[in-house]
Amino acid sequence: MSTNLSRRGFMGAAGIAGLTVAGLSTLSACGSGATVSKGGSKASAKLKLPTYAAVQTAPADLAGNAAGLDATYLRYPKALTKSVAKAPGDGSRITALTETFTTPAPPQAKNAYWQELNKRLGARFDMTIVVDQGVDAYLQKFNGMMAGGDIPDLVWFPPNQGIQRVPELLDAKFHDLTPYLSGDAVKDYPNLANLPTTAWKTAVVNGKIRGVTVAYGSMGQVYVVNQDFWKPVGGAEFSSAEDFLAKGKELLDAKRNKYVLEPEYVNHTGMFGQWFGAPSGWRLEGSKLVHMYETEEYQEAVAFAVKVAKAGLFWPDPNLSTTMEKMAQGSLGAYVQSFPSFLVDAKTYDFPFGVIVPFAAKAGAKPRYSMGYGSVGYTAINKKADAKRVKMLLGVMDYLAAPFGTEERLFLDNGIEGTHFTRTAKGDVKLTAKGSSEAVTTAMPLAFLAAGPEYIYLPGQPELAGKIHGWQQELLKISQTNPTSGHFSDTSTSKSPSLTTAMADCQKDIIAGRKPISAYKEELRKWRSGGGDKMRAEFEASLAGK
Repeated sequence: MSTNLSRRGFMGAAGIAGLTVAGLSTLSACGSGATVSKGGSKASAKLKLPTYAAVQTAPADLAGNAAGLDATYLRYPKALTKSVAKAPGDGSRITALTETFTTPAPPQAKNAYWQELNKRLGARFDMTIVVDQGVDAYLQKFNGMMAGGDIPDLVWFPPNQGIQRVPELLDAKFHDLTPYLSGDAVKDYPNLANLPTTAWKTAVVNGKIRGVTVAYGSMGQVYVVNQDFWKPVGGAEFSSAEDFLAKGKELLDAKRNKYVLEPEYVNHTGMFGQWFGAPSGWRLEGSKLVHMYETEEYQEAVAFAVKVAKAGLFWPDPNLSTTMEKMAQGSLGAYVQSFPSFLVDAKTYDFPFGVIVPFAAKAGAKPRYSMGYGSVGYTAINKKADAKRVKMLLGVMDYLAAPFGTEERLFLDNGIEGTHFTRTAKGDVKLTAKGSSEAVTTAMPLAFLAAGPEYIYLPGQPELAGKIHGWQQELLKISQTNPTSGHFSDTSTSKSPSLTTAMADCQKDIIAGRKPISAYKEELRKWRSGGGDKMRAEFEASLAGK
């Protein structure tokens, strides 16, 4: 995926919750989500996912792999391939609903990037771009369009478990894309066939491919440090959780406004959990699922976070909005970031970046690194489109999913050479002011409709790019994935956002000292009775193919 996505953007995209579908109240022949999805797990198990077929582009300096290692380019390739033979559009107007988490794009009439995009697509590509103003912004626009019936050709479904009655909505208003994308059928769209198989799993609902997956890096969150900050204690290398705590205390200097960690308590607890060996969401023990919250390892991480807070290592203002500036100034030592957005930070800020690879929190612990889902949702196609138009729209998304090393990706990420970007003497891409105001701002909402596989390229920073590739290799050695990825649970869809929020709020209160640590067990009981146990049963049935 284009690495123009910001940290706030990813967290917002991945955490949008509570979306409801107002338009479904008018649908006929619709039962509950549970009724519609009955048997969906069995159908999903039989589904042929799109066949993976790699696109041949400029070879990476450091190769990636199917496990999640990103292809890395130390310089921008000179010889680019053309992945789309001709403009995929048919000259018609194409509408799309998407979102942005950065400065809004200039309107099409005043945006040279957007105008060039129309030419290259062979269509008038009109995006309704929702500007992120909190979780309700996309919710309101999405609901309004579903209820009013004025549904765009392409609609982005965010990567969350909050959109209510998903199967019903998809069956009623959007195409089943299985005939177009399942198995070798996807080869009609080479750039879509080039997307990782893991990413496609998130676009499957009830045994049908319901949209084009929006690819995103497979690496999960990462603990990022300013290496200079940790130099006085020998660097960001730790032999145990207690060693981390001791070194943090040594570096803490509240009088000089120097703290160790950003105040995102739950994110840090997630990192601590990996040190203790907590699972990624769920752990499969035989045929039984155990949730992260229920494990001794995660509860140990919560208790450790309490110790970190008591030691004063967290920045004291919980609403800190200048994390990156504080990191660059040396006033903070570490923060938690999604890996793709970490790449954006590395392009944007100038300080010696480093990564804490999970280590054993205590003797006998088995540290793990939690991978991401490899996508940020999927883009569905309006059911009103006939077969010919569906194929044309898939062709457009095929263009938008062009991989790095192609002429299409150079344009999609950077715009028009000479207008939006220039090349340095060493061949690196350098954005102009117009590129920053037009290309960057328009590329973000495009990337939520379709995107190529993640890659690592840091203009003018080949050494750091190589280091990041190496850190990924170390993380992959201890990687773990959520076993429920690609499986559907109605209860998770409807209940997970509120239950997760309640658990997070409880943890925040415990870590901040507003509640005793014993409150965790009571909140866990509520989580189980409020939907956690039902989710478990539904996911277990899906995993068993029932």
